[in-house]
Amino acid sequence: MTEDQKKLALEILETALDITVSTNRPDGWPQATTVSFVSDGLDIYFGTWSHSQKVANIERDGRVSVTVNAPYKAWNEIRSLSLAGEAAFVTDANEMLRVGQLMMKRFGQELAKQATFDMTQTQVVRIRPKIISILDYAKGFGHTELVTVEPPKR
Repeated sequence: MTEDQKKLALEILETALDITVSTNRPDGWPQATTVSFVSDGLDIYFGTWSHSQKVANIERDGRVSVTVNAPYKAWNEIRSLSLAGEAAFVTDANEMLRVGQLMMKRFGQELAKQATFDMTQTQVVRIRPKIISILDYAKGFGHTELVTVEPPKR
């Protein structure tokens, strides 16, 4: 992934309002769900009810596909990501604190409207992209660049 590709991917993640996550159901059919999210670099995080079908699907098979679309008004402004990645549940306290900070920064006003928020019934999921298809129609209708993501150095 070049620096320009990474910069565009990060811009798309920063401006997108939500993502669609596709998990693998036990019967083999994909299940696509729209969720709110935050990102830390290319890592994507979302929270979900701990008894949801998404959680059961990820427990069984952590492979996911995700689409992320930056807002646009005309086709030549379409910029989006379609990625394949590995989903895992966040269990590390430091990572959970970081995700909480990112969520407060992005969704603080919405979270403040909630009377209660029971985190004991919530799973936080991290998606780490492996392959990303970057769509940038400003470079031409249907322009796509397929890139492999190097694992983060932690």
